[in-house]
Amino acid sequence: MAQEIATLAGGCFWCTEAVYQTLKGVESVQSGYIGGTKVDPTYEEVCTGNTGHAEAIRIAFDPAVISYADLLDIFFATHNPTTLNRQGNDIGTQYRSAIFPHSAEQQAEALAGIARAQVDQVDPVVTAIEADAPWYPAEDYHQKYWERVGDQNPYCMAVIPPKLAKLRKGFAARIEE
Repeated sequence: MAQEIATLAGGCFWCTEAVYQTLKGVESVQSGYIGGTKVDPTYEEVCTGNTGHAEAIRIAFDPAVISYADLLDIFFATHNPTTLNRQGNDIGTQYRSAIFPHSAEQQAEALAGIARAQVDQVDPVVTAIEADAPWYPAEDYHQKYWERVGDQNPYCMAVIPPKLAKLRKGFAARIEE
């Protein structure tokens, strides 16, 4: 089996990570930072908005089970791609909507995914396609956050269940039982 990697930024990584952990063909999801200038940034540094990094997730997936295009369609369906540097109450470049392709094929798919997403939107999709960049895994306490403690966090309880409802509504066949 040939594993591929997808890197997506769609706001808070806790909330984005929760969407992808239950999908068939997704082997792992890691929260982290990408697209900035500081080497090995910390969560506190990224939260300032001064490092240029986005909170993002890195998805290892089996393309024979779930395609990159499917991952993108889920991405666009479960976050707001029409708000610049913002997801809900999270404001700043660290919460931007961005795709970090790892190949020319992923670049082409990202453009096609944005075009598909735009059909369903009234406002323009502002999701950026950014160059692949160094990946910095987030601190251990951020990994699998929803699975471990998210339901005890009021912020997560307000944001994640609606995302999961959108996932179930539009992509039920893609979810692991």
